[in-house]
Amino acid sequence: MKVRTTVTAATAAVLCLTAVACGPDEGDGGSRGGDRASASRTPAPEKPRDAPKTPQTTAPAPTGDGRTLTEAELADVALTTGELADYEVTPMQGDDERGTERSEDAACRPLAGIINGSPEPAPAATVFRTVMDTSEEGQDDQTVVTEILTSHPQGGAEQLLRSVRDAVKACADGFRTTSDDGPSTYTEVEELPAPAAGQEALAYQVTGSLEGDEVPLVFHLVRTGSTVVTFYAADFLGGTAPQVPAALVTAQAAKLP
Repeated sequence: MKVRTTVTAATAAVLCLTAVACGPDEGDGGSRGGDRASASRTPAPEKPRDAPKTPQTTAPAPTGDGRTLTEAELADVALTTGELADYEVTPMQGDDERGTERSEDAACRPLAGIINGSPEPAPAATVFRTVMDTSEEGQDDQTVVTEILTSHPQGGAEQLLRSVRDAVKACADGFRTTSDDGPSTYTEVEELPAPAAGQEALAYQVTGSLEGDEVPLVFHLVRTGSTVVTFYAADFLGGTAPQVPAALVTAQAAKLP
């Protein structure tokens, strides 16, 4: 059975809770944990994805007042169930954990930080949410999106996007990390068209591996003022670059102060 998950993982450990397997590995058959039962099943032909059920709307011009939001304020601006048709929003399980991946190349350290759910510079507050497309419930390719909202001291949000953007360019040929679970290899980093949301946005794909198969990981970062929302999408079994629904990005960005 082929399962396409669109998930934002705070950490490699959290990935084990929200997807069918843990993050990329060396591809030598060594396990980094997680339930791989689904991965061992015979894949079914992939069904074409339906067009988004909620039309993309243009977000109002963000004010970006520069305030560093508290955790409670971040929770207030996070999407909730009912604000976007067909999507259910819940707190993310395991959000108190962080990954431990450390890049062997200092230039790629910002990318490892995003994968860990610990962006650099460190945020002042963080809120995690999981978003599911309820209209696809029961389907093998149900869309599940997790987003991370972070607030930063003055200048920190801009620095975060700048450092990640620089790392995307510097690490185009891939990078290696080590962690408490062992080494990981990412073979390619590619910049993608940025979403039209917020005051600043960035999108990129990191290609990893899972038991020798390519695993595309897609990240969208959207900044308004001192707040950044990170969306992470991964297809662990299909090998096809996943999509973060544009309507979700737009709706979330519209709530940022």
